[in-house]
Amino acid sequence: MIIITLLLLLTFLFLSALLLTGGFHRRRKTKLPLPPGPKGSPILGNLLQLGPKPHETIYTLSKTYGPLVSLRFGSVDMIIVNSAAAAAGILRNDNNFSSRPSSTSVKYIAYNHQDLIFAHYGARWRMLRKICALQLFSPKAMEDLVPVRADEVGRFVRKIAASGGRDEAVNLSDEISACATNALSRVVVGRRVFDDGEETKEFKEMVADMMNLSAAFNINDFVPGFGWLDIQGLVPRMKKLHKRFDDFLEKVIAEHRERLTEKGAAGVVGGGRGRHNDLLSVLLEVKQDGNGEGVALTDADIKPLLQNMFAAGTDTSSNTTEFAIAELIRHPEIMARAQQELDRVVGRRRLVKESDLPNLPFLQAVVKETFRHHPAAPLSLPRTVDEDHEVDGYIIPKGATLLINIWAIGRDPIAWPDEPLAFRPDRFLPGGRHEGVDVKGNDFSLIPFGGGRRICAGMNLGLRMVQFLTATLVQAFEWRLPEGQVAEELDMNLSFGLTLHRPIPLMVRPVPRLESEAYL
Repeated sequence: MIIITLLLLLTFLFLSALLLTGGFHRRRKTKLPLPPGPKGSPILGNLLQLGPKPHETIYTLSKTYGPLVSLRFGSVDMIIVNSAAAAAGILRNDNNFSSRPSSTSVKYIAYNHQDLIFAHYGARWRMLRKICALQLFSPKAMEDLVPVRADEVGRFVRKIAASGGRDEAVNLSDEISACATNALSRVVVGRRVFDDGEETKEFKEMVADMMNLSAAFNINDFVPGFGWLDIQGLVPRMKKLHKRFDDFLEKVIAEHRERLTEKGAAGVVGGGRGRHNDLLSVLLEVKQDGNGEGVALTDADIKPLLQNMFAAGTDTSSNTTEFAIAELIRHPEIMARAQQELDRVVGRRRLVKESDLPNLPFLQAVVKETFRHHPAAPLSLPRTVDEDHEVDGYIIPKGATLLINIWAIGRDPIAWPDEPLAFRPDRFLPGGRHEGVDVKGNDFSLIPFGGGRRICAGMNLGLRMVQFLTATLVQAFEWRLPEGQVAEELDMNLSFGLTLHRPIPLMVRPVPRLESEAYL
């Protein structure tokens, strides 16, 4: 015990000396200052000041220090962007900010940069991005899979309708998650992965654990020499979670290969998207035939990419849809307007289709306002700074980590001068101040999918799923809260992770509002 205490003391003294003498920081040639920010402790810097909701803490700091806030996490300079104007200045030309820093969570959960989301910027990242862009998220691929999404959402509606009119509430959070997961699994691996409710619940918990652990500010990543201590006890949890996910993906790939073999497609040779409509088949095909990019694709690359699709694609879509419905329940007058629009455009004798979405401007405005209030990722994934970069008279130094506070940008009083804290879809309609603003990275006041080179590869699919699911739930049902609950008091507290989610499931009583033939 005495030896351990002495070792800890020596480590502390060594790190303190380095930090106090600037030993961890590269000596900058420029005389420009870092952006302003609060002082921190000698060893941990500002890590202990973040609180349980870092995006809100940093937003509050930006009111004092300005849109660019400089923090120090251990030995690492952290620059956080909190305004639309500052984000535009960086993301319009982000070649200097397009790679990812290494971290404990990336190493132990995300296959050590072998995936698309956390891959370092370069040839391999471009190869993975191109495969997804051309094979999974292209306009043709999106249209090819319209019947798949319609079938899954139809199953979802029929299940909810079967419980309609009863006194007991349904867990809409779990039901939305199951629908989004199965819809995506049919796109990714060509079949429904979850038919059992418990399986879906376990998968949702696994994804939530992944998002929370990946977003944790791990002391190991910021204070050299502390990794072996694992003070927060995160590494064993990360390793356990990785094994669970890896076993799940191994099973999915093995079953997929077996199914292809049974169909006489052993080796998955040739055919392209005309033959196979799911991502896994395309990946196996590219692995065998080559990708023309000079970068080999192996089995070890396939699992990380599938993990990206399952984790990011299901959690973001289901959480945003849940927030949209919760906001509409809290604002019945907005719900009524959305239902009136759906009744006028679609009617009550059939369910809404994806082809109806362009004709539903108010519904689209509701979704945009939900993205503004409740972005799926409150803080962007971190970026590394390759070279010193000047912004507004400040230096963003080489080696720093850059974060975009997407949640704060949605509340930026300069970008959103008209009641930024109010839920007002009308701001996006003709005549509104933000008419024509989209969520696709062109308007830096609304970037729920990020922006620049590292914008979310699955943005088009995610946006369409949220619009389609939200439109269907609004059209098909009246939503009533359990007895004793008041809409205005509906709990909208958030749990922080890579994605935001409501810690308390949305329990509601659905009442069918369409003619019976619409549910057949």
